Amino acid sequence: MLAVSPKKSKNLPTDRQVKKSPTSGPKGGPRSGWKGLFGGPSFFGNLTTTVLIFLILMSVYSLISSFVQPTNEVPLSVVAADVAEGKIETIKVNGDLLDLVYVDGATKTSRKDPSAGLPETLATYGVTPEELAKVSITIQGKSGFQFWFLTLAPLLLPLLFIGFIFWFLTRQVKGAGMQAFSFGQSKARVIDPADSSQRVTFADVAGAREAKEELLEIVDFLKSPKKFLDIGARIPKGIILMGAPGTGKTLLARAVAGEAGVPFFSISGSEFVEMFVGVGASRVRDLFQLAKKAAPAIIFVDEIDAVGRVRGTGVGGGNDEREQTLNQILVEMDGFEPTEKVVVMAATNRPDVLDPALLRPGRFDRRVTIDLPDRRDREEILQVHARKKPLGPDVVLAVIAERTPGFSGAELYSLMNEGAILAARENRKEVTQYDLIRSIEKVMLGPERKSHLLSKREKELTAYHEAGHALVSSILEHADPVHKISVISRGRAAGYTLKLPFEDRKMQSRKQFLDDIAATLGGYVAEEMLFDDVTTGPSNDLMVITAIAREMVTRYGMSEKLGPIAFGDRQLGNEPYSEHVAAEIDAEVSRIIEEAKVRAAKVISSHRGALDAIAKELIEKETVERADFEKILIANGITPKKKDEIAVEPVVVNF
Repeated sequence: MLAVSPKKSKNLPTDRQVKKSPTSGPKGGPRSGWKGLFGGPSFFGNLTTTVLIFLILMSVYSLISSFVQPTNEVPLSVVAADVAEGKIETIKVNGDLLDLVYVDGATKTSRKDPSAGLPETLATYGVTPEELAKVSITIQGKSGFQFWFLTLAPLLLPLLFIGFIFWFLTRQVKGAGMQAFSFGQSKARVIDPADSSQRVTFADVAGAREAKEELLEIVDFLKSPKKFLDIGARIPKGIILMGAPGTGKTLLARAVAGEAGVPFFSISGSEFVEMFVGVGASRVRDLFQLAKKAAPAIIFVDEIDAVGRVRGTGVGGGNDEREQTLNQILVEMDGFEPTEKVVVMAATNRPDVLDPALLRPGRFDRRVTIDLPDRRDREEILQVHARKKPLGPDVVLAVIAERTPGFSGAELYSLMNEGAILAARENRKEVTQYDLIRSIEKVMLGPERKSHLLSKREKELTAYHEAGHALVSSILEHADPVHKISVISRGRAAGYTLKLPFEDRKMQSRKQFLDDIAATLGGYVAEEMLFDDVTTGPSNDLMVITAIAREMVTRYGMSEKLGPIAFGDRQLGNEPYSEHVAAEIDAEVSRIIEEAKVRAAKVISSHRGALDAIAKELIEKETVERADFEKILIANGITPKKKDEIAVEPVVVNF
């Protein structure tokens, strides 16, 4: 039987398929040919636009010329005859141009002799003073602007157009050249403290009580630094936030700026580094200069391990751009004066790879660790994310917090959002407890795949596999209690057994590791015993237990044979132990797994009736909740675990 694990599968792609840009070559660079020579289609687009603008300008010029030149001009002799006959009512004299308005409303134009006046000109054509007196004559002077425009326009317009063509065609080239100079400028995003829509305070951050107490000193310093300086105290120049992904490091940094009411300069560590040498260092200088001008202010560098890794590893040599950027960060932080009131905050989930010079006193000399939220913190975080969501009367966030151990703040946000999406999808106006319960499994494993139908034999095999997990976990003393079993495909898992602890805990013992390995092997053993065969279904289970067993031996000193020794990672170029020791480690890992397999087989053999009952219930209902599962256990003489017996971390066994 083929089952899909939630992490990797040979039957599904695991790498993202990245589409190349249509204007890029095989390595992402620009294509060769006419596109590379002329700048691609944009060159011809600019040329077409220029031609269109040229035609529009020519049309406008033709319109102006047609407006200036009269189109209904009559000879002066006709004008004299019309004046004598009394047909003309008004004559407007504008230099040499005559605008004629006839009695019937018609308008015409004519021209007179520039060296003589209108009366003298008409008199030469036989118009008497009495006939001319019947016509209203108005004399208008030509404006200087119109005169100069009509005089210079035929010369200037072509010159202006030619200059415009040169400017338009070279604009792209000039822009590319200027862009090279802008590489050294900082790309930091600035949040103005006056912008209420983006302002975040500690009221928006639930949990992380100790971290907020540490950061309150920074807020106090930014608000009133004088009391610190008067007593000779210097506030830390740098604060580094360390924690797992999704624990709220960036949110806490923004909350510090929001509480203090200072500008917040945010940038990612990867944005410093470019392909050009020295660009990263230039951006660092520009960022610190901007922050000093806006002081008091906060500089926040997210994922600082992108540039802050240990130097001198041999990668890139001394001229490595990343190392140059890190050197500039060290210099800028060392050059801070006590009165500059600029605090640098950074976040990372890999503090172990940071350069020691970055963490020394005087730079990032305060380290704030943000742990995954405990049950009370999770309930507070859920309440924050539920503010704008209409919750039903049956919603109890404390229950959701109990069922989500190990969830980060980001995962809790996703849980509440998925619950609201489920309610909206079903056209309901309130989010119910059932929506949130379903969202827990969706966040952990993915959506249900109801179209992924199993054959009768596959469904039976999956049911016994999950029943093996659940039975062994319920019998072994230090294994996690079972909350739900299902043979409905969800995400990339064909079935799953959801095991959750009753309480949070920070440490795990050797006995708990061994029981977890045995419970995880319960499905594999059930397949082997009942069907005399094994499938690809337990592939993810085998990867999980192998990793746990190896860490027990190499990291936690839980091997009876090798003793309390922590072995480093054996990689190419890094050989912390010999081949003989490596063989002993492999043997210990195999021994731990084999002993766990024997224990799981013993449990399943001793409680075969309970196994069959659980599998039968799964085949009929497809999903068995905790209450129904405990009834089956009691009916087969097994006492379910109580709340105060164990306290371990959550484990999800996927099939």
